[in-house]
Amino acid sequence: MAVWSGPGGITVEVIQLDSRALMKVTQTVNGRKYLLGYCATIAELTKHVDLADLVEVVAFPGRGREAWA
Repeated sequence: MAVWSGPGGITVEVIQLDSRALMKVTQTVNGRKYLLGYCATIAELTKHVDLADLVEVVAFPGRGREAWA
C-alpha cells in the first residue's frame, strides 16, 4: 500500500482495517513511533498534517551482492 512522509517524523500509511481502507498516521520522536490516529477521510488527515508537506515514499527493488560483482 501507499506510504507518505511528512515533516516532524510524520508517516501516513494506507492500511486495510476491518475490511475498509484507512490512513494510519504515526509520528517518530527520538526513535519511538507514536500512533496519532486512523483517518477515514482526507479532512480528518488534514488535522494531523498539511497535505502539501507530504512526499510519497517509493520502495525501489534492491539488488543482491551479485549485481556488484
